[in-house]
Formats: sequence, structure tokens, C-alpha cells
Amino acid sequence: QVITGGHYDVDCYVEDPNGRTIYKETKKQYDSFPHRTEAKGVYTFCFSNEFSTFSHKTVYFDFQVGDEPPILPDMSNRVTALTQMESACVTIHEALNTVIDSQTHYRLREAQDRSRAEDLNGRVSYWSVGETLILFVVSIGQVMLLKSFFTEKRPGSSGAGT
Repeated sequence: QVITGGHYDVDCYVEDPNGRTIYKETKKQYDSFPHRTEAKGVYTFCFSNEFSTFSHKTVYFDFQVGDEPPILPDMSNRVTALTQMESACVTIHEALNTVIDSQTHYRLREAQDRSRAEDLNGRVSYWSVGETLILFVVSIGQVMLLKSFFTEKRPGSSGAGT
């Protein structure tokens, strides 16, 4: 997910160890890509911002490697129904996974909103400095104008005297 920068979009691709492209998207703000690996080795991924060279972007990504181990040791080989305690453990575990996903979502939103607030704070600061400068210029101009109203203008000595 693109957290900050530009129009919140990037290009992304993922390659397997054999060099095959297994995922490729352009100008995406966020996406999810589940993939079960077939080959062992180094998988390459790239986030590209070449279409928007002037705006820097912050990208969040998360990898979940491997299957989640079972909560109970014999859960996959179980023939009988779960006991009430085991059922409660499974329910709590699923609820905690939901909480983890929600916390990640809220952290990302907080990072986006913080970036917007800091940008807005900078703009307000520059606007305030500009208004202050304009206020000083107008004040000095008004003082000079009022001063010119009250200064006595002496006629020049043009040689005509009475």
C-alpha cells in the first residue's frame, strides 16, 4: 500500500527464482497478492515510481511466509469434535488475527493522516509568514502615506518674493 506521496500509486512486479514474472501491476494504490511458491530460491520484487519522478512515495508491504501452524497439535488428525475449551481457543485465535489485521490497517491510516497533517501544517506556516510580511509592508506604506499628509511643503525659492 502506498502511504504517502503523489497520487498514491506505484508500479510493482514480482519474479520467481527462474526469472518468470508472477505478478505485475501498474499505478496501483494498494493490492493483495497471495501466492504459493513452487520453486525454492530468491524471489524478487520491485516497486517502481519512474512515471512520477518528482514525488517521493512511502510504501508499506507485508510478507506472510508459510502456513500458520495449527493451534492445537492434533487438530489436523482429529476425528472427534472439539471440546468446549478447544473451541474457545480457536475462536479467540481467530479474533486475535482479526485484531492484528485491524491494527495494521489503523497504523497505515494513521501514517497517511500524519503525513497529510504535517503537509497542511507546513502550508499554514508558509501562508502565515507571507501574511505577516504583507502586513508589515502595508503598515510601513500607511505610515509613510500619513506622514506625507502632515509634512509641511515649503515652496521652492524661485526668485519671486513679496
